[in-house]
Amino acid sequence: MVEVYRHDVVIVGGGGAGLRAAIAAVEADPKISVAMVSKVYPMRSHTVSAEGGAAAYVPGSEDSLEKHFYDTVKGSDFLADQDCAEYFVEQATPELTLLEHWGCPWSRNDDGTVATRPFGGMTVPRTWYAADKVGFHMLHSLFQHSMRFDRIVRYDENFVTRILVDDGVCRGVVAIDIRSGVMRMFLGRAVILATGGAGKCFPFTTNGTIKTGDGMALAYRAGVGLKDMEFLQYHPTGLPGTGILITEASRGEGGYVLNSEGERFLVTRDYGVGQKAELGPRDMISRAEILEIEAGRGLQGPYGEYVLLDLRHLGEAKIMAKLPFVRELARTYIGVDPVYEPIPIRPVVHYMMGGVDTDIRGATPIPGLYAAGETACVSMNGANRLGSNSLTECLVFGARAGVEAAAYAKGSADGNEARLRSEAETEGARIDALRGRKKGGEKMSVIRHEMQVSMERGCGVYRKQESMNQTVAELAPLKGRYADLVLEDTSKVFNTEVLQALELGNMLDVAESIAIAAAARRESRGAHACRDYPNRNDAEFLHHSMMFFTPAGPRLDKKAVTITRFQPEERKY
Repeated sequence: MVEVYRHDVVIVGGGGAGLRAAIAAVEADPKISVAMVSKVYPMRSHTVSAEGGAAAYVPGSEDSLEKHFYDTVKGSDFLADQDCAEYFVEQATPELTLLEHWGCPWSRNDDGTVATRPFGGMTVPRTWYAADKVGFHMLHSLFQHSMRFDRIVRYDENFVTRILVDDGVCRGVVAIDIRSGVMRMFLGRAVILATGGAGKCFPFTTNGTIKTGDGMALAYRAGVGLKDMEFLQYHPTGLPGTGILITEASRGEGGYVLNSEGERFLVTRDYGVGQKAELGPRDMISRAEILEIEAGRGLQGPYGEYVLLDLRHLGEAKIMAKLPFVRELARTYIGVDPVYEPIPIRPVVHYMMGGVDTDIRGATPIPGLYAAGETACVSMNGANRLGSNSLTECLVFGARAGVEAAAYAKGSADGNEARLRSEAETEGARIDALRGRKKGGEKMSVIRHEMQVSMERGCGVYRKQESMNQTVAELAPLKGRYADLVLEDTSKVFNTEVLQALELGNMLDVAESIAIAAAARRESRGAHACRDYPNRNDAEFLHHSMMFFTPAGPRLDKKAVTITRFQPEERKY
């Protein structure tokens, strides 16, 4: 039995991008009904964990829209679509201002103006912040504002397993109610995917357990290409052993990165960051840390080698005013008080530049299907995202997708409900067959572990052609073994084992697309650093990679990069 729910727009995901899209949709059309279908309660969405800030030009400051635009394109290693990047910077300030009107408590200077801090790869300080708990405050503001609208109907703890496409048009989604195990069909004239990234494809990540690439896999299997999947961002300041992020704000406020000799190697050695030193882009600093460790200037700990982040010179008063959460995290999880001793750090998987292929409107090639936030690739981030652009991206393109989806829904007709119901029932039967599935001999934990180890080895900070090819070769058999999973839990109520099996299937599809796209890019650009091809090659690889699902296996294609004002140049700081 499949329950049927009807709305004009269906949004999958309840984080920053999803909430902003929902608000934009209902404000664009006073009669529209929006379903927000999320596998977690919205305030548990991963947006809540963001710490450092959100980027936007502050009028009257030394900054400008032109500078923000250029910094974003240069940071992307000239792979960003420049029309999208320019639209982003133009909309950034109005979005952050609007968020303050909704209750986000941006930190202020003594004269009452918005406070900003420097972030990596930025020409001037332009990162708005609320101490170091920005995601928490942003998500609260969005969630509370969304509750003003009774036309936004929440379906918390519903896990979407399939996009419904009829006659080439997106008509809704199928989901499992986690609480009851009942299958639900959410019919809508437009669907927006806002499910976040897929960091859990890797063993060491800042991403929470829920970030399993669900939206990417859903769109991929529905026929939408995944764009620029090889570009995976490592953040240079992760806590060894935990994956917990020490925000870039710690360097923005003046922190130093040191090796075992107490040397600020980003200052004393040529790692391409120039005078920016600790405020270089994330990809460059992550590579510098790996090179220091390989040169024998790292430190050894129970979770491997690491370098140090030193905040001691900032003093307790500044740390407590600007970085209180950093101190709390370090003391709680590794027993280090940054007021008195340096924090162990190492590069950690943080963010995916790639994702569901969309245009500047958030629209995918399937009519009626949209995407926004980290699950989408619009692409304004190209080969490397600058820190603090992502939270603003959720707002800017979440709002755009919401408006566009509302307009599309108003002008489109309903699909064939009988055919859609048949698809939903087939999906329900597939999931029912997973419960207590004892025919197979494979354990989820084993397949997940082997996938993560292979991805770390082949698609790490530095990559080699041989190891990437090996990862590609290892993932295909894992997908075959996945079909032979054994599951123990036969219940319907809160059957987390079935959910984890579905998530693992999503991760395997996403991981394979990352590895194949990476192995095919025989150059080094942004976050993709291949030791066999250390230079950027614009003649052959100034294009987006595109991964498509086919019954015979993944298909790789390419797509042109939109260049409007800034021609590619050597990326150095």
